[in-house]
Amino acid sequence: MPRTVNPETRAVRREAFVQAGLRLIQTKGYEQMSVQDVLDDLHASRGAFYHYFASKRTLLEAVVDSVVAAALGTVAPITAEPGLSAVSKLEGIFTGIAGWKAERRELMLALVRVWYSDDNVLTRDKLRGHLTVSLVPMLAEIIGQGVEEGVMSAHSPDGAARAILSLLLSAQDAAIELFVGGQEQKVPFQSVLGMLAGYTEAVERVLGLPSGSLKLFHEDALGLWFGSGGENGLPNEARR
Repeated sequence: MPRTVNPETRAVRREAFVQAGLRLIQTKGYEQMSVQDVLDDLHASRGAFYHYFASKRTLLEAVVDSVVAAALGTVAPITAEPGLSAVSKLEGIFTGIAGWKAERRELMLALVRVWYSDDNVLTRDKLRGHLTVSLVPMLAEIIGQGVEEGVMSAHSPDGAARAILSLLLSAQDAAIELFVGGQEQKVPFQSVLGMLAGYTEAVERVLGLPSGSLKLFHEDALGLWFGSGGENGLPNEARR
C-alpha cells in the first residue's frame, strides 16, 4: 500500500527548504550557495530536497514566489479598507510594497544580484505571470472604485490594471538598471526622480487622472537605494 503524506506536513517541509534558501541567498549569495549548503542548514537528505525541487533554480523560483506573496500579503488589506479613496488605495499598494522592500534591503539586494542576470530571463517571466495573477485583481478592484467615485476613467478596470502593472514593472526594471549602472559611476538622484515621475504621469493618463494626482514613489524610500545626495546605495562588496 503506497505511503500517504499529509498535505500540511508536506507544505511545512517544503517551506523549510524555501526559508533555508532565502537565508543562504541573503548571507552567502545565490551563485555561491549549493544544494549541499541547503541540506546542511536543515540537516536534510539530498533525496528530501529533490522530492520538492528539481534543481537549485527551482528553489530560487520558490524563494522569489515566497517573497512576492509576503509583500503582497502586507498590502492586500488596503483594497478592503473602508473610507479610503481609490487614489489613496492605489498609492498605498505601491508605497506599501516599496516600504516592505526597504525594510528588507539586504535581502532585496541579494535577489537583485541574481534575479537580473541573463541566466534568469525565463524565471523572471514566470514571476511576472505570478504578479499578474496576484496583483491585477487588486488593482482592478481599486480602479473600479475610482470609476464609481468619478475620479478615474477606464472602460475596463482589468485592462487598465494590466496596463498599470506593465508600466510599473518597466519602471522597476529601469530603476534597477540605473541602480546597477551606479556601480561604476554615481547616478544623479534627480535623474532617478525624473524617470519615475515620467512613469507616474503615464499611470495617471491610463486612469484619466489630472497630472500630479498620484504619488507612487517617495524620495525617502528611493534615497535608501540611490542616496539622495547622488550616491548609489549599493554596498561596497557589490560594487565589483
